[in-house]
Amino acid sequence: MEVAGVERFFCERFGLTNAGLERVLGAALARHADYADLYFEFRVIQTASLEEGVVKHATRTLDQGVGVRVLAGARSGYAYSDEVSLERLEIAARTARLIAEERGGTHALTAPAAGRPHHDLYALARPPVDTPLAEQTALLVRLDAVARAVDPCITNVLAGIGIEHRVVLIMTSAGAVVGDVRPLVRLTVTCVAERGGGRQQGTYGGGGRFAFGTLGDGRAERFAREAARQALVNLDAVEAPAGPTTVVLGPGWPGILLHEAIGHGLEGDFNRKRVSAFTDRIGTRVGSELCTVIDDGTLPGRRGSLNVDDEGTPTGRTVLIERGILRGYLQDRLNATLMGMPLTGNGRRESFAHLPMPRMTNTFMLAGEDVPEDIIRSVDRGLYAVSFGGGQVDITNGRFVFSASEAYRIEGGKIGPPVKGATLIGNGPDVLTRITRVGSDLQLDEGIGTCGKDGQSVPVGVGLPTVRIDGLTVGGTQA
Repeated sequence: MEVAGVERFFCERFGLTNAGLERVLGAALARHADYADLYFEFRVIQTASLEEGVVKHATRTLDQGVGVRVLAGARSGYAYSDEVSLERLEIAARTARLIAEERGGTHALTAPAAGRPHHDLYALARPPVDTPLAEQTALLVRLDAVARAVDPCITNVLAGIGIEHRVVLIMTSAGAVVGDVRPLVRLTVTCVAERGGGRQQGTYGGGGRFAFGTLGDGRAERFAREAARQALVNLDAVEAPAGPTTVVLGPGWPGILLHEAIGHGLEGDFNRKRVSAFTDRIGTRVGSELCTVIDDGTLPGRRGSLNVDDEGTPTGRTVLIERGILRGYLQDRLNATLMGMPLTGNGRRESFAHLPMPRMTNTFMLAGEDVPEDIIRSVDRGLYAVSFGGGQVDITNGRFVFSASEAYRIEGGKIGPPVKGATLIGNGPDVLTRITRVGSDLQLDEGIGTCGKDGQSVPVGVGLPTVRIDGLTVGGTQA
């Protein structure tokens, strides 16, 4: 849908006019404000889930509303309404203005870089949300059978589909009108395996901004088999050793450690407020020269990709760390202005009820030159971590703790038995300096990541090649 079509959709749906919307922006800008914008959103969410061989839940919900933001210096005023009318918009505009104008500003807001390309990363002939429920439930039933066929030890399968159709329109006091129609599909499979009194589970899945039928190319069945395989591997796992050791991270999803331990510390708001471990370090060495870290919101079909961010700025490819040297931060409009830095297209929000803030899109480390098998062979004793579950990070000092959901001992340069209960403990900036080998096998995750920050969740992507980290602390359960 073109921008004009998105604008017409909202105006016709809610009985709005261009003249009325301009009046709302004028009310928001009155007196000491620098900038104002309106963020309209219409969202349909459809889910279906299976457990114990039965499709037990199917839902379809609709959410819509508008947020009004006013910026005055470093101060933001925000108000929103799920009732979209000119009367409610004018009330929200006055409310946001009153919040912001307590400290008036005189900043000229940073504009998008000239020539930044617009892109169409997820144009679909058939929106995923139009997929018949019967087609979705048939897939879930098929995945239950596929997973159980892997091994008799698989005693239960839980599978879920989530489909989202989001239409957004951003109108700014600078005269910009930007619309976007955002599809999103996600499929998750969890398998429970039981043997000899032991019980373990494995989870796998993926998705992105593509047609629902894309899952029918064998991808969904692969997710089910992989979830079953993980559950069976964990049944055979031994206790994890503890202490400083050499850790090899596998490609793909282990990039979540990069996202959490390093990525958040490179977001503009933390650095403007001087609470990040990376504050004032642009141009200095923060990692091994083998490390180049990118955030790229322009990868077609990816879960973390967007045509434009939630402020209407086209997304881009931002080099954060280049051969170990810190090159920049991820920015939204407010923080870019206050820091005197360019916009990067990373202003994101969970919904119309939230202020935008600097957030990652797809964040990954570029591939190196090492053969992945050679990296394993280079380790006499260590840990090979293939997948991660939960984790915690302290942005102020970069310290993190991550639990490995699938990991193996490395013994004599070979992958040994699986282990359970392993946690990785370290410091994000310090870990970058301990990377001594980087593989040629960069992989992006399957498309299942969701990032939380200040109570807001947004879809993201991560990626990593195989990397060797020396001297990382492993917390284990082995006596």
